[in-house]
Amino acid sequence: MKMEKVFFLLFLIAQSIKLLCIEAQIMANVVKDSSGQEVLTGVDYYILPAAADGNTEGGGGLTLASGPNTTCPLLVVQSPDSSSNGFAVQFSSVNPSSTNVQESVDHNIKFSAVSICVMSTLWRLDLKEITGKYVVGTGGEEGNPGRDTISNWFKVRRDEDAYKLYYCPTVCDICRPVCGDLGILVVDGIRILAITDKPLRVVFKKA
Repeated sequence: MKMEKVFFLLFLIAQSIKLLCIEAQIMANVVKDSSGQEVLTGVDYYILPAAADGNTEGGGGLTLASGPNTTCPLLVVQSPDSSSNGFAVQFSSVNPSSTNVQESVDHNIKFSAVSICVMSTLWRLDLKEITGKYVVGTGGEEGNPGRDTISNWFKVRRDEDAYKLYYCPTVCDICRPVCGDLGILVVDGIRILAITDKPLRVVFKKA
């Protein structure tokens, strides 16, 4: 009987250590803002180019603009003004109970701004005929993860001392979406956020 109690006690200790390790791993994967605090869901943040990239590539924060020869839906673009914060965004996780943004987890991203187009400012990936590329536009549906909303989910990944935005949703088991880093595609002088070979390294600044 004593031996059984010892084994049971060791089992409880092992389980406790396992849970602590899992919790530490989750905390390690939480996205941090420019002040070192957790990026929270439902809170306004500016998405800005990492300092080194801002100096070499030009351009400021992410904002909304009409595309080449189009008005609506608006596209997600980088402001040409390197001093501009752009428009603030909010994140919402595929996990409704999550209060923070975690790396490599699907999230909806929407601008906290009023659009001139009668549609949402939630990001969605679209294939544009004018560019032949997958670009990030607006008009997506929030929540409801699955095949019908697969274009609306984005991830944040660590990139050395900064982060990058990534499209490769896992909200649909039977879907085979295109995957890739989000960078800047310049078309007619408009700096459009799109799947490119070179990711835009970013930081998150609380608005």
